[in-house]
Order: sequence, then C-alpha cells, then structure tokens
Amino acid sequence: MNEMLLVIVLAGRRAVLPAIVVNSVIELGEVTPVPRAAPHVAGLAALRSRPLTLIDCALALGAGREPTDPRTCRAVVVEHEGHLYGLLVEAADDIVAARSEAGPLGADPGPGWSRVATGRVETEAGALPFLDIAALIAGPNETLAA
Repeated sequence: MNEMLLVIVLAGRRAVLPAIVVNSVIELGEVTPVPRAAPHVAGLAALRSRPLTLIDCALALGAGREPTDPRTCRAVVVEHEGHLYGLLVEAADDIVAARSEAGPLGADPGPGWSRVATGRVETEAGALPFLDIAALIAGPNETLAA
C-alpha cells in the first residue's frame, strides 16, 4: 500500500487522515459562531470566498473535552459531499506513506476513538489510528448509516 497520509494531532494523540482528500491546512482568521449548531460545530469561516464549516474534532470525539480555540490550532480543509469543512486539530505534522492496510484498532483506544477511527495503519511514524472524516463531521451524537 502506498497511500499518502496526513499525520495530525487530535486530543493530544497522533492519528492520520488520507492526504488525497486534504485540500490544504490553514491557520484561521475570523470565525463566526453558528447559533443553535451542534456543540462540535465551532462556527464558519471564509476560504477563498467559500463558506467553511469548522468542526471541533476534539468535541467530535465526545470525550467531554473543552472546546478548541480556533486561533491556536490548524484547520485541515476537506471537501465532503460537496461542502467544505475545516477539521480543527492541534497540529498537522507531516505527510507519510502507509505501510499497510488499515487493521483493527487493537486495545481500547479510549472514549470516542473507536467511533471515529476505522482502524490502525502502519506508517514510518508508527502505528496510527486512521480517521473517518464523515464520523468527525457527524459528531458524537450522530450514528452513521452503513
């Protein structure tokens, strides 16, 4: 397997996203709150005159964490079902090659991780959880249709 993966830091842990779906990694400017949005929706920002829905990935884990401050993190920009999302993460470190297909997560990864990670992938940076972008966007209280 030669899939390229973006290494991120989420809730203090490294994980990977498929690099092919990442448009860019940006620092955020102004963020506009969205009234009555789900708690894991951090707000809206503009990216090249297009609306960008910001997803607080730590809150999407549903692990009872404090909201992420958009001014102190990175937004991994992805397009999902025709919409742009900024996945708020603590860091986006590197692009690495996958050395294996996603396998089982193994030991209990902790609250929320088993819902947002589809498995564990061997990389040059070690074995890391492979994250499901749709599960992050859906948030902790949503169940995804199979």
